[in-house]
Amino acid sequence: MNAKYLKPILSPLIAIASALIVGAILILLAGANPITAYTALLQESCFNYFGFGNTLTKMTPLLLTSLGVLVALKAGQFNIGGEGQIYLGALGSTLVGLYVQGIPALIHIPLALCAGFLFGAIWGAIPGYLKAVRGVNEVITTLLLNYIAINLVSYLVQNPLKAPAAPSPYSPLIAKSAQLPIILPQSLAHAGIVLAVIVAGILWIVLVRSPLGYQITAVGFNPTAARYAHISVERTIMLVMAVAGGLAGLAGASEVMGSKYRLFEQVSPGYGFDAIAIAFLSRGSIGGVILTSLFFAALRSGANVMQRSAGVPVTVVYAIQGLTVLFIAISLAVEGERRQRGRGKNE
Repeated sequence: MNAKYLKPILSPLIAIASALIVGAILILLAGANPITAYTALLQESCFNYFGFGNTLTKMTPLLLTSLGVLVALKAGQFNIGGEGQIYLGALGSTLVGLYVQGIPALIHIPLALCAGFLFGAIWGAIPGYLKAVRGVNEVITTLLLNYIAINLVSYLVQNPLKAPAAPSPYSPLIAKSAQLPIILPQSLAHAGIVLAVIVAGILWIVLVRSPLGYQITAVGFNPTAARYAHISVERTIMLVMAVAGGLAGLAGASEVMGSKYRLFEQVSPGYGFDAIAIAFLSRGSIGGVILTSLFFAALRSGANVMQRSAGVPVTVVYAIQGLTVLFIAISLAVEGERRQRGRGKNE
Protein backbone atom coordinates (compact mmCIF):
# COMPACT_ATOMS: atom_id res chain seq x y z
CA MET A 1 0.00 0.00 0.00
CA ASN A 2 1.18 3.55 -0.76
CA ALA A 3 2.80 5.12 2.32
CA LYS A 4 0.81 8.29 1.61
CA TYR A 5 -2.45 6.48 2.46
CA LEU A 6 -0.97 4.22 5.16
CA LYS A 7 0.52 6.97 7.32
CA PRO A 8 -2.77 8.60 8.47
CA ILE A 9 -3.99 5.18 9.64
CA LEU A 10 -0.68 4.27 11.31
CA SER A 11 -0.62 7.46 13.39
CA PRO A 12 -3.79 6.70 15.40
CA LEU A 13 -2.71 3.04 15.68
CA ILE A 14 0.61 4.03 17.24
CA ALA A 15 -1.09 6.54 19.54
CA ILE A 16 -3.65 3.92 20.64
CA ALA A 17 -0.93 1.31 21.27
CA SER A 18 1.12 3.80 23.30
CA ALA A 19 -1.93 4.79 25.35
CA LEU A 20 -2.73 1.14 26.08
CA ILE A 21 0.84 0.56 27.28
CA VAL A 22 0.70 3.51 29.67
CA GLY A 23 -2.82 2.45 30.62
CA ALA A 24 -1.43 -0.95 31.60
CA ILE A 25 0.89 0.81 34.04
CA LEU A 26 -2.06 2.69 35.52
CA ILE A 27 -3.97 -0.58 35.90
CA LEU A 28 -0.98 -2.11 37.72
CA LEU A 29 -0.86 0.90 40.04
CA ALA A 30 -4.57 0.36 40.72
CA GLY A 31 -3.72 -3.16 41.91
CA ALA A 32 -5.24 -5.03 38.96
CA ASN A 33 -3.89 -7.25 36.22
CA PRO A 34 -3.71 -5.38 32.89
CA ILE A 35 -3.87 -8.59 30.85
CA THR A 36 -7.07 -9.62 32.63
CA ALA A 37 -8.49 -6.13 32.26
CA TYR A 38 -7.72 -5.78 28.54
CA THR A 39 -8.90 -9.31 27.83
CA ALA A 40 -12.24 -8.56 29.49
CA LEU A 41 -12.47 -5.28 27.57
CA LEU A 42 -11.71 -6.92 24.22
CA GLN A 43 -13.99 -9.91 24.75
CA GLU A 44 -16.92 -7.78 25.83
CA SER A 45 -16.63 -5.07 23.21
CA CYS A 46 -15.56 -7.10 20.15
CA PHE A 47 -16.02 -10.86 20.61
CA ASN A 48 -19.19 -10.99 22.66
CA TYR A 49 -22.25 -10.89 20.40
CA PHE A 50 -24.26 -8.51 22.55
CA GLY A 51 -21.18 -6.52 23.55
CA PHE A 52 -20.19 -6.05 19.92
CA GLY A 53 -23.71 -4.85 19.15
CA ASN A 54 -23.33 -2.32 21.96
CA THR A 55 -19.98 -1.21 20.50
CA LEU A 56 -21.56 -0.62 17.09
CA THR A 57 -24.37 1.33 18.74
CA LYS A 58 -21.91 3.64 20.50
CA MET A 59 -19.74 3.90 17.39
CA THR A 60 -22.60 5.31 15.30
CA PRO A 61 -22.89 8.78 16.92
CA LEU A 62 -19.12 8.96 17.44
CA LEU A 63 -18.41 8.29 13.76
CA LEU A 64 -21.05 10.67 12.41
CA THR A 65 -20.08 13.53 14.72
CA SER A 66 -16.36 12.96 14.11
CA LEU A 67 -16.94 13.19 10.36
CA GLY A 68 -18.63 16.53 10.98
CA VAL A 69 -15.65 17.81 12.95
CA LEU A 70 -13.32 16.48 10.24
CA VAL A 71 -15.05 18.20 7.32
CA ALA A 72 -14.90 21.50 9.21
CA LEU A 73 -11.20 20.98 9.95
CA LYS A 74 -10.56 20.44 6.24
CA ALA A 75 -11.67 24.03 5.71
CA GLY A 76 -9.65 25.28 8.68
CA GLN A 77 -12.70 25.58 10.97
CA PHE A 78 -12.92 24.21 14.52
CA ASN A 79 -16.39 22.86 15.21
CA ILE A 80 -16.58 22.48 18.99
CA GLY A 81 -20.38 22.40 18.85
CA GLY A 82 -20.96 18.76 18.01
CA GLU A 83 -22.64 18.11 21.36
CA GLY A 84 -25.26 20.80 20.85
CA GLN A 85 -25.79 19.76 17.24
CA ILE A 86 -26.45 16.20 18.43
CA TYR A 87 -29.16 17.53 20.75
CA LEU A 88 -30.78 19.58 17.98
CA GLY A 89 -30.68 16.63 15.57
CA ALA A 90 -32.29 14.44 18.21
CA LEU A 91 -34.99 17.07 18.69
CA GLY A 92 -35.72 17.29 14.96
CA SER A 93 -36.09 13.54 14.50
CA THR A 94 -38.23 13.31 17.64
CA LEU A 95 -40.67 15.93 16.38
CA VAL A 96 -41.10 14.06 13.10
CA GLY A 97 -41.34 10.74 14.94
CA LEU A 98 -44.03 12.07 17.28
CA TYR A 99 -46.16 14.36 15.14
CA VAL A 100 -45.94 12.85 11.67
CA GLN A 101 -48.16 9.79 11.75
CA GLY A 102 -49.79 7.34 9.35
CA ILE A 103 -46.96 7.01 6.82
CA PRO A 104 -44.90 3.89 6.03
CA ALA A 105 -41.43 3.37 7.48
CA LEU A 106 -39.92 3.66 3.99
CA ILE A 107 -40.90 7.34 4.05
CA HIS A 108 -40.99 8.03 7.79
CA ILE A 109 -37.39 6.96 8.55
CA PRO A 110 -35.74 9.08 5.81
CA LEU A 111 -38.00 12.01 6.76
CA ALA A 112 -36.97 11.82 10.42
CA LEU A 113 -33.30 11.48 9.47
CA CYS A 114 -33.58 14.51 7.18
CA ALA A 115 -35.17 16.48 10.02
CA GLY A 116 -32.28 15.53 12.29
CA PHE A 117 -29.77 16.58 9.64
CA LEU A 118 -31.63 19.86 8.99
CA PHE A 119 -31.87 20.85 12.66
CA GLY A 120 -28.17 20.09 13.19
CA ALA A 121 -27.24 21.91 9.97
CA ILE A 122 -29.09 25.03 11.08
CA TRP A 123 -27.30 24.92 14.42
CA GLY A 124 -23.97 24.56 12.60
CA ALA A 125 -24.78 27.25 10.05
CA ILE A 126 -25.22 29.90 12.75
CA PRO A 127 -21.53 29.97 13.79
CA GLY A 128 -20.61 29.47 10.12
CA TYR A 129 -22.44 32.64 9.17
CA LEU A 130 -21.02 34.56 12.13
CA LYS A 131 -17.48 33.50 11.19
CA ALA A 132 -17.79 34.08 7.44
CA VAL A 133 -19.73 37.35 7.51
CA ARG A 134 -19.01 38.86 10.92
CA GLY A 135 -15.58 37.40 11.66
CA VAL A 136 -16.67 35.94 15.02
CA ASN A 137 -14.46 33.11 16.25
CA GLU A 138 -16.24 29.80 15.59
CA VAL A 139 -14.70 28.10 18.63
CA ILE A 140 -16.49 30.51 20.96
CA THR A 141 -19.83 30.45 19.15
CA THR A 142 -20.00 26.67 18.72
CA LEU A 143 -19.04 26.14 22.35
CA LEU A 144 -21.68 28.55 23.63
CA LEU A 145 -24.35 27.11 21.33
CA ASN A 146 -23.80 23.72 23.03
CA TYR A 147 -25.25 25.07 26.26
CA ILE A 148 -28.20 26.70 24.51
CA ALA A 149 -29.07 23.45 22.72
CA ILE A 150 -28.72 21.30 25.84
CA ASN A 151 -30.87 23.63 27.93
CA LEU A 152 -33.44 23.99 25.14
CA VAL A 153 -33.91 20.22 24.97
CA SER A 154 -33.99 20.07 28.78
CA TYR A 155 -36.80 22.64 28.88
CA LEU A 156 -38.80 20.88 26.17
CA VAL A 157 -38.68 17.41 27.75
CA GLN A 158 -39.57 18.87 31.14
CA ASN A 159 -42.54 20.81 29.78
CA PRO A 160 -44.30 20.59 26.36
CA LEU A 161 -42.67 17.35 25.17
CA LYS A 162 -42.74 15.49 28.47
CA ALA A 163 -44.51 12.13 28.35
CA PRO A 164 -47.67 11.90 30.48
CA ALA A 165 -46.91 10.64 34.01
CA ALA A 166 -43.21 10.29 33.15
CA PRO A 167 -41.10 9.85 36.33
CA SER A 168 -38.21 11.77 34.75
CA PRO A 169 -37.87 14.21 31.84
CA TYR A 170 -38.38 12.40 28.55
CA SER A 171 -40.76 12.51 25.61
CA PRO A 172 -43.31 9.90 24.54
CA LEU A 173 -42.13 7.08 22.29
CA ILE A 174 -41.71 7.96 18.62
CA ALA A 175 -43.80 6.04 16.09
CA LYS A 176 -42.58 2.55 15.23
CA SER A 177 -42.45 3.56 11.59
CA ALA A 178 -39.74 6.10 12.52
CA GLN A 179 -37.55 3.60 14.39
CA LEU A 180 -34.37 2.31 12.76
CA PRO A 181 -34.33 -1.48 12.25
CA ILE A 182 -32.04 -3.70 14.32
CA ILE A 183 -29.29 -5.26 12.19
CA LEU A 184 -28.08 -7.82 14.76
CA PRO A 185 -31.11 -9.69 16.16
CA GLN A 186 -31.59 -9.45 19.94
CA SER A 187 -28.83 -6.85 20.25
CA LEU A 188 -28.69 -3.05 20.38
CA ALA A 189 -27.00 -2.66 16.97
CA HIS A 190 -29.23 -0.76 14.58
CA ALA A 191 -29.07 0.45 11.00
CA GLY A 192 -27.51 3.73 12.09
CA ILE A 193 -24.04 2.19 11.82
CA VAL A 194 -24.73 1.27 8.19
CA LEU A 195 -25.78 4.86 7.55
CA ALA A 196 -22.63 6.16 9.26
CA VAL A 197 -20.32 3.99 7.13
CA ILE A 198 -22.16 5.02 3.95
CA VAL A 199 -21.80 8.69 4.94
CA ALA A 200 -18.08 8.12 5.55
CA GLY A 201 -17.71 6.66 2.05
CA ILE A 202 -19.61 9.53 0.44
CA LEU A 203 -17.57 12.08 2.38
CA TRP A 204 -14.33 10.43 1.26
CA ILE A 205 -15.42 10.67 -2.39
CA VAL A 206 -16.41 14.32 -1.95
CA LEU A 207 -13.23 15.36 -0.14
CA VAL A 208 -10.73 13.34 -2.18
CA ARG A 209 -12.28 12.96 -5.62
CA SER A 210 -14.44 16.02 -6.28
CA PRO A 211 -13.90 19.70 -7.12
CA LEU A 212 -15.83 20.61 -3.96
CA GLY A 213 -13.29 18.68 -1.91
CA TYR A 214 -10.47 20.61 -3.58
CA GLN A 215 -12.30 23.85 -2.82
CA ILE A 216 -12.71 22.94 0.87
CA THR A 217 -9.07 21.86 1.19
CA ALA A 218 -7.83 25.01 -0.56
CA VAL A 219 -9.73 27.23 1.88
CA GLY A 220 -8.28 25.25 4.78
CA PHE A 221 -4.69 25.51 3.55
CA ASN A 222 -4.65 29.13 2.42
CA PRO A 223 -7.80 31.29 2.28
CA THR A 224 -5.94 34.10 0.52
CA ALA A 225 -4.72 31.83 -2.27
CA ALA A 226 -8.22 30.32 -2.50
CA ARG A 227 -9.64 33.78 -3.18
CA TYR A 228 -7.12 34.29 -5.98
CA ALA A 229 -8.41 31.01 -7.43
CA HIS A 230 -11.92 32.55 -7.43
CA ILE A 231 -13.13 30.33 -4.57
CA SER A 232 -15.68 31.94 -2.25
CA VAL A 233 -14.09 31.48 1.18
CA GLU A 234 -17.16 32.79 3.01
CA ARG A 235 -19.55 30.47 1.18
CA THR A 236 -17.25 27.49 1.76
CA ILE A 237 -17.02 28.21 5.49
CA MET A 238 -20.79 28.44 5.82
CA LEU A 239 -21.20 25.24 3.80
CA VAL A 240 -18.76 23.12 5.83
CA MET A 241 -20.14 24.34 9.15
CA ALA A 242 -23.68 23.52 8.04
CA VAL A 243 -22.60 20.07 6.84
CA ALA A 244 -20.67 19.51 10.08
CA GLY A 245 -23.76 20.39 12.09
CA GLY A 246 -25.94 18.22 9.88
CA LEU A 247 -23.72 15.16 10.38
CA ALA A 248 -23.80 15.67 14.16
CA GLY A 249 -27.57 16.10 13.83
CA LEU A 250 -27.72 12.70 12.13
CA ALA A 251 -25.85 11.31 15.14
CA GLY A 252 -28.55 12.67 17.44
CA ALA A 253 -31.27 11.34 15.16
CA SER A 254 -29.70 7.88 15.20
CA GLU A 255 -29.65 7.91 19.01
CA VAL A 256 -33.37 8.66 19.18
CA MET A 257 -34.46 6.49 16.26
CA GLY A 258 -32.17 3.51 16.87
CA SER A 259 -31.42 3.35 20.60
CA LYS A 260 -33.73 5.31 22.87
CA TYR A 261 -36.90 5.72 20.75
CA ARG A 262 -37.69 8.90 22.68
CA LEU A 263 -36.01 12.21 23.51
CA PHE A 264 -34.26 12.24 26.88
CA GLU A 265 -32.91 15.20 28.78
CA GLN A 266 -29.38 13.82 28.36
CA VAL A 267 -29.34 12.54 24.80
CA SER A 268 -25.58 12.33 24.58
CA PRO A 269 -23.05 11.24 27.24
CA GLY A 270 -20.42 13.46 25.66
CA TYR A 271 -20.16 12.05 22.13
CA GLY A 272 -19.69 15.54 20.71
CA PHE A 273 -16.57 16.14 22.80
CA ASP A 274 -15.12 12.68 22.11
CA ALA A 275 -15.62 13.41 18.41
CA ILE A 276 -13.21 16.35 18.60
CA ALA A 277 -10.45 14.06 19.87
CA ILE A 278 -11.29 11.41 17.26
CA ALA A 279 -11.15 13.91 14.40
CA PHE A 280 -7.77 15.23 15.51
CA LEU A 281 -6.44 11.70 15.98
CA SER A 282 -7.42 10.80 12.41
CA ARG A 283 -5.16 13.52 10.97
CA GLY A 284 -7.60 14.19 8.15
CA SER A 285 -8.13 10.55 7.20
CA ILE A 286 -11.64 9.08 6.88
CA GLY A 287 -10.15 5.64 7.57
CA GLY A 288 -8.51 7.01 10.69
CA VAL A 289 -11.86 8.39 11.87
CA ILE A 290 -13.53 4.99 11.44
CA LEU A 291 -10.70 3.19 13.26
CA THR A 292 -10.53 5.64 16.16
CA SER A 293 -14.34 5.80 16.50
CA LEU A 294 -14.37 2.02 16.84
CA PHE A 295 -11.64 2.20 19.50
CA PHE A 296 -13.44 4.85 21.55
CA ALA A 297 -16.73 2.95 21.21
CA ALA A 298 -15.06 -0.27 22.37
CA LEU A 299 -13.67 1.53 25.41
CA ARG A 300 -17.11 2.86 26.29
CA SER A 301 -18.75 -0.52 25.66
CA GLY A 302 -16.31 -2.59 27.72
CA ALA A 303 -15.50 -0.16 30.53
CA ASN A 304 -18.04 -1.49 33.03
CA VAL A 305 -17.16 -5.11 32.29
CA MET A 306 -13.47 -4.32 32.83
CA GLN A 307 -14.38 -2.82 36.18
CA ARG A 308 -16.40 -5.86 37.23
CA SER A 309 -13.98 -8.49 35.91
CA ALA A 310 -10.63 -6.97 36.87
CA GLY A 311 -11.53 -4.34 39.47
CA VAL A 312 -10.27 -1.51 37.27
CA PRO A 313 -11.94 1.90 37.86
CA VAL A 314 -13.86 3.27 34.88
CA THR A 315 -11.75 6.42 35.17
CA VAL A 316 -8.81 4.44 33.78
CA VAL A 317 -10.72 4.12 30.50
CA TYR A 318 -11.08 7.90 30.30
CA ALA A 319 -7.38 8.20 31.12
CA ILE A 320 -6.58 5.92 28.17
CA GLN A 321 -8.69 8.15 25.91
CA GLY A 322 -6.83 11.21 27.14
CA LEU A 323 -3.47 9.51 26.69
CA THR A 324 -4.37 8.61 23.12
CA VAL A 325 -4.99 12.28 22.37
CA LEU A 326 -1.77 13.24 24.17
CA PHE A 327 0.36 10.84 22.13
CA ILE A 328 -1.08 11.98 18.81
CA ALA A 329 -0.47 15.60 19.87
CA ILE A 330 3.15 14.72 20.65
CA SER A 331 3.58 13.07 17.25
CA LEU A 332 2.11 16.13 15.52
CA ALA A 333 4.48 18.43 17.46
CA VAL A 334 7.50 16.28 16.58
CA GLU A 335 6.48 16.17 12.93
CA GLY A 336 6.03 19.94 12.86
CA GLU A 337 9.47 20.46 14.38
CA ARG A 338 11.02 18.16 11.76
CA ARG A 339 9.38 20.15 8.98
CA GLN A 340 10.70 23.40 10.39
CA ARG A 341 14.21 21.94 10.59
CA GLY A 342 13.93 20.71 7.01
CA ARG A 343 12.88 24.16 5.84
CA GLY A 344 15.78 25.69 7.77
CA LYS A 345 18.27 23.39 6.06
CA ASN A 346 16.83 24.14 2.63
CA GLU A 347 17.14 27.84 3.27
